[in-house]
Amino acid sequence: MSQTLQPPEEHAVLCWLATSDADNRPNVSPKEIYAELDAERLVIADIASARSVRNIHANPAVCVSFVDVFLQRGHKVEGTAKIIAPDATEFAELAAPLLAMTGEAFPIRNVILVHISRRSPILAPSYLFYPDRSEAELRADAYASYGVAPRS
Repeated sequence: MSQTLQPPEEHAVLCWLATSDADNRPNVSPKEIYAELDAERLVIADIASARSVRNIHANPAVCVSFVDVFLQRGHKVEGTAKIIAPDATEFAELAAPLLAMTGEAFPIRNVILVHISRRSPILAPSYLFYPDRSEAELRADAYASYGVAPRS
């Protein structure tokens, strides 16, 4: 349910939010509802993210990864996050693209606003070890590995 990401990440079904608490204990959590507002900002819905929210309050440094599992590539963004509560003046504006994706399906408790400071590619090792393989071959291998077939 992502929005506004460029290929191949537009096919990422989930993003993975990495946070750490005040004692530097890491946590990685999948997030289904997210949208890139612009080159510097990403919003993620807090639907059931109590630990991520606590961690961000203690340590705002975050990393978010997006991977197209069939192309086995994507990108990660690093930055700082801020929790935007429903009573904040900017909540409605920041939550709008997330609410457009969820409708009434999920309540959004908070918006996690990520200010992006760096982007980096993510590539599976097959890109390094087999650089001459085509995207079609990489997809076919991933389909076989996951035991799925593309839609017609």
